[in-house]
Amino acid sequence: MKNYFESYLDKERLFDKKNILQINHTPNNIPHREEQIQELSRILAPALRLEKPSNIFLYGKTGTGKTLSALNVAQDLKKVAEIKNVPLDIFYVNCKLKNVADTEYRLVAHLARELGEDVPFTGLPRNEIYKKLFNRIDTKERLIILLLDEIDQIVKKQGDELLYNLTRINQELENAQVCFVGISNDLRFTSDLDPRVKSSLTEEEMNFPPYNAIQLKDILEQRSKFAFKEGCLGNGVVEKCAALAAREHGDARRALDLLRISGELAEREDASKVLLKHVDDAEEKIDKEIVVDAIKTLPKQSQITLLAIFNLFKKSDKFYTSDVSEEYQDICNKCGLKPLTHRRLSDLIEELDMLGIIRTKVISKGRYGRKKEIVMNLPSTSISNIIEKLKNWLNL
Repeated sequence: MKNYFESYLDKERLFDKKNILQINHTPNNIPHREEQIQELSRILAPALRLEKPSNIFLYGKTGTGKTLSALNVAQDLKKVAEIKNVPLDIFYVNCKLKNVADTEYRLVAHLARELGEDVPFTGLPRNEIYKKLFNRIDTKERLIILLLDEIDQIVKKQGDELLYNLTRINQELENAQVCFVGISNDLRFTSDLDPRVKSSLTEEEMNFPPYNAIQLKDILEQRSKFAFKEGCLGNGVVEKCAALAAREHGDARRALDLLRISGELAEREDASKVLLKHVDDAEEKIDKEIVVDAIKTLPKQSQITLLAIFNLFKKSDKFYTSDVSEEYQDICNKCGLKPLTHRRLSDLIEELDMLGIIRTKVISKGRYGRKKEIVMNLPSTSISNIIEKLKNWLNL
């Protein structure tokens, strides 16, 4: 008798090239972003004459094609530069990656290493690491375009001083020039920046609006032609995935995930086609609990911290990490637990931020220093339900 894995390999597949439905797949053609791609190309084209383009800020909600469009333009620009022997270098950095951009040192060191500079992972003084980066950039006449994806994460973790230093980089260079392309899902990100940083970073701005259902359908149809074998998609499957994702702020990532997971569920039950019921199951699987399950498995002190934050959110939509302590201590007393120190409580809030359940961002208060504002990453409609679950898990 064959084991499951041997039988699995003998099954008829619904997918042909499933990776095409992954968000990191870069198609040659990006539907319904022609206008943004054309505009971004116009802004960056002077780089081919070694003229520094304006710094540009791309913003829009998750899944609106910002990163995909920027990488598409960068790829085309680099090809022409190589053909024409133009000394143009393009670097992409995801500022959300912990081991790349969670500290000022790591990001600057990462950029220096990308340019070929040998720098240690820790240990150099701040001025020294910047000096190494600037010197490496300035070794020859060239133009560098630096794509900073999730750029708001830098400010959230470190404030805007790093961005200030980077956007002033051209003042330190004699031979090379650097252009910045910032990408963010946070539409309010620039409003919190130091005016000097904002004026440098956002010389040009470009909005990526959410896709509508028809546009999402076009995107899914384009990819499904290659992702699935012919005749394996049932009637209405693509349309339903598009409609559900359009309802969720026009998120192409969600549309692609729905279609891919629908196919995976259909394959698991040996279906000959992906049907509408598989889309329903996929939606339930995605929404379920990724968040709820994560919260359920948190340590009790983390659950208490989160409940304190949610309780504060019900009272006010604007509060800071320093406001959490009193509410947290009150819940600890009700649970019969000893409250943790302020430092440890701050660590727990940071961990909740890293999980994506909440978001913290540094707000400058001028001479009064900086505070961390807490922003909800969950829809307000979900919070009441999670509060009840937390109370149940904590026996409150």
